[in-house]
Amino acid sequence: MTPLPDVLRLRAFLHRGGVIAYPTESCFGLGCDPANRRAVERILQLKGRPRGKGLILVGSDRRQFKPYLANLPDALAARLSAWWPGPNTLLLPASKRCPRWLRGKHSTLAVRVSAHPETARLCRALKMALVSTSANEAGKRAIKDARTCARIFGKQVVTLGGHIGQRKRPSRIIDPISGRTFRA
Repeated sequence: MTPLPDVLRLRAFLHRGGVIAYPTESCFGLGCDPANRRAVERILQLKGRPRGKGLILVGSDRRQFKPYLANLPDALAARLSAWWPGPNTLLLPASKRCPRWLRGKHSTLAVRVSAHPETARLCRALKMALVSTSANEAGKRAIKDARTCARIFGKQVVTLGGHIGQRKRPSRIIDPISGRTFRA
């Protein structure tokens, strides 16, 4: 496993609005502090992604999503372990405090507790969830290695080393309340 950079410096960089590229289950992702609007706007600009689509948050533990999610019904909260950790992004009710820049035009927020060891370790070390969107321009092929990320994004993004997981496809997106799958 690739060593993490200085965690305190990385956390401060993210809080100041920095953007990172990091390995996930199927590709490199672009990430930032979800509470930093300026950083989220930079990711949307780098990707050419519309604001209304919303973004995914990834964490090492569902408690990292607490500031962004409404209280879940007990029956739903009890079922989360069936999907997590794993390559399943769930659409859960956003709290009233959840910034629109994260959820887009939706009343839900897309969240995933990652089973990818490097992603989970990063979120655990930072003690926070991260924005997680594929490191590529919207509609283009996802980036699979750190070297390509560094070449494409240059100094706009701090690229962390590491290896992506074995998945060929991005995470499934599921609405556990309706049972509907949006991305298989």
